[in-house]
Amino acid sequence: MAVYINQPMFPVDFLRPKQARFDNPGSGFDGGVNGVGEPISIETSGGGIITATYSEMVLEGPDERFEVLNWLGARLNGGFRFINVPVVNDKIGPFPVIRGTRRPIITGIPHSDGSLFSDGSGYSQASVYGEIAEDAALNAGILSMRVYGAARGVFRWSDFFSISHPTKGWRVYRSWELLDKTDEENPVYRLALAPPLREAVAVGTRVELARPRCVMKLPKGVTIPWEYSGWYSSRPTVQFTEAF
Repeated sequence: MAVYINQPMFPVDFLRPKQARFDNPGSGFDGGVNGVGEPISIETSGGGIITATYSEMVLEGPDERFEVLNWLGARLNGGFRFINVPVVNDKIGPFPVIRGTRRPIITGIPHSDGSLFSDGSGYSQASVYGEIAEDAALNAGILSMRVYGAARGVFRWSDFFSISHPTKGWRVYRSWELLDKTDEENPVYRLALAPPLREAVAVGTRVELARPRCVMKLPKGVTIPWEYSGWYSSRPTVQFTEAF
């Protein structure tokens, strides 16, 4: 049986990709044509899959990044082991501006007595997060969540967010329509969801809007080779598809 929980995180910051791509293919298929020859689209029950690509990662010189790339190939080649892949939404999410830039994560939080750790660092936490406001079943296409700390209207168009399911692990979602919103400091949003829920959720389940992540694997026929040119210069690309 596949294990989707407790998977490591893809080290996107360390590997420094120049480009990222996230998609949701397979959401529908043609079901014949109508009387004027136009195809009739039908939604698939699962709502497609989430895919991700990190391109042109900057590996320069014989450093630890090549070791990490080798580890990724050893772990993921074959597509039967999984890894959590983050969606880097740091600059476009509904995060507050702190010290001149959007901050999805607040750092340097002290202990209750105002002290920090011995190295001068403190605790950290997401600046914006949500909680499920109503129970929702497997494959539900509508979700209600309360959002805390948002600096702008969340889901005014759409935002990626993720839920850690007890069996299916981390899964990424986004809204395609805002159905309703309460008028209060931390509003409840009622959203049309894509893809549908991968597992039922209960009231109070936490929702992550900062660096959402999804448990993924390599697509069929895709590997992570170790290759370089010159003095260990490489710009590898890695593709992922949602793990099932």
